[in-house]
Amino acid sequence: MADTITFVDHSKPVLPPGQYEITTTQTITESPQPFAATRQFTVSADRFSLPAARVTALFPPDGSLGDHHNVLPHVMLDRPTLPWERSSGVEGPWLALLLFSQSQRPEPKSVRLADLAAGPAYFPSGPLEAHQSPEDQATVIDVPRAVLEEILPSAAELPYLAHLRRTEGAPDVAVVLGNRLPPANESSTVHLVSLEDRYTADGFDLGPAEPGSPVRLVSLASWRFACVAESQNFATLVRDLAQHGSPLRLPDSGDAAADDLLRQGQIPVRHTLRQGGTTVSWYRGPLTTGPVTAAPLQATRTADRLLRFHPDIGMFETGYAAAWELGRLLALQSTDYATALYDWKRRRSQKRLRTTLEPTTGYPLDVPDIDDALPGTVRTWLTGLAGLSGVPLMYLVPDERLLPVESIRFVSLDPQWVRHLLDGAFSIGRLTSADAELDRSGPPIGMAKTVTGALIRSGVVSGYPGLAVEAFGEDQELPLEQISMTRLTPDIMLCLFAGTLTRLDVRQRPEAVHFAVELPGEGRFGKSLRASDGTSGPTLAPLPLGPGGRLPIGDLADSIASTMKRGSIGSGDFAHQMIETAERVSFLSS
Repeated sequence: MADTITFVDHSKPVLPPGQYEITTTQTITESPQPFAATRQFTVSADRFSLPAARVTALFPPDGSLGDHHNVLPHVMLDRPTLPWERSSGVEGPWLALLLFSQSQRPEPKSVRLADLAAGPAYFPSGPLEAHQSPEDQATVIDVPRAVLEEILPSAAELPYLAHLRRTEGAPDVAVVLGNRLPPANESSTVHLVSLEDRYTADGFDLGPAEPGSPVRLVSLASWRFACVAESQNFATLVRDLAQHGSPLRLPDSGDAAADDLLRQGQIPVRHTLRQGGTTVSWYRGPLTTGPVTAAPLQATRTADRLLRFHPDIGMFETGYAAAWELGRLLALQSTDYATALYDWKRRRSQKRLRTTLEPTTGYPLDVPDIDDALPGTVRTWLTGLAGLSGVPLMYLVPDERLLPVESIRFVSLDPQWVRHLLDGAFSIGRLTSADAELDRSGPPIGMAKTVTGALIRSGVVSGYPGLAVEAFGEDQELPLEQISMTRLTPDIMLCLFAGTLTRLDVRQRPEAVHFAVELPGEGRFGKSLRASDGTSGPTLAPLPLGPGGRLPIGDLADSIASTMKRGSIGSGDFAHQMIETAERVSFLSS
């Protein structure tokens, strides 16, 4: 199945980086002179920098805010051999993840390769490779020797801190694991650093013996996150949303006529009239508390025609007029779309005119056909708009009270509002009643008959950027087609699906499968193990934490092997035991 994950100790390259020479010889029996040819070639690999695309996932996520107090950070790399393509000088990867607390955080800076060993920070000099220039840049961090002594893994621990993750149906990825837990109630910074040729049998080469002297490391990637209280973890944040679930509407006011509109999701807003006066009118956006029946669409040339007046309360309803005007403004803002639409309408009018006149006048010469197919640019832009792409938050949630902090709202999409939005965007070039007649059928794009979804405002949106959201209908089997999943603000997300939503699943993506320990008491940690078939296994006896939250990786690996009654384990087995599966929380829509 697609979610099956296999952990492999390593994936070493066939040829490590370097200069190679290959010689071929051929001997022919009829000739005593052998034929020979020699060629040199270079095997290169990343060394002083990594392309941004090389890093496919980080955990905890960059910029996240959550309960990560028992989590070991990790990074996933798209090239499965990368951690083993160079040598640290001892067995294991040449890459390591180092976690720095807020007070220890080093300042990265960019230097030329020629200046790596210059300055007060210790960096062992070494030759550059043929494809590298002294003028090339590298990002470095200068770390006090005492800090590195506290957080660096030992030579014996290095092999456990990188492995290969193999997921069925997906490319293999390399994973580099940290060895230190983040401190609580503060931010942490993680650097993926190069250890190339920095280790000997005696350990890491720290240079001069002064404790305060800095040591330079090449940083290949970095990110930050914050560790807060346990109440801010993923499962707690998502489950708490259910405590604040209610329809997308304001509470009753006590006035019967007003309450009827409030129950429909309408809210009172200030309304500036075209003549310059101001009043108070009702507005409802495209997101409603329940299904709305769409009426036949009539192409219009002004938003005022879509204002609806309620004579019993003497107030306008502005939702559809606002949708039409917004569509027109968004279209004018997108010059590529507006130009393509206007050109298409001009061709459409020319073809209609030719079709009308040709039977009576004819043409003395053959003329080329006029292509009146809707351009792909226009179709793609309108399809995105139908999923509310580009619609400002104030049109979706016009009053903050509709969506309080840490809340979820299940919504239906008003098809009539969306059709007026699209008609406004489609009205570019609609100058006459004849133009309006041609546009009467609306833009020729397909729309789902029923669209439902959810609005989420929570720290889980900002703290876990890789959220996966799935919706299910009555059968609860196959997920509904996702129309859009839009992050409206750092902590507000809108998800829309084709069909009637009855269950919503919020979970972390597979890359959020992470590594963690249990903290039974101050200064100690443990781990519940799993058997080879994935079922629950024994629990480790608590082990002491090292200084600064550092895990004694070697002792932990030995304890796992002993508890599982095995002589030793590799990094793949170590990862299998340290893994924590991504959590999933389900909501049922009432």
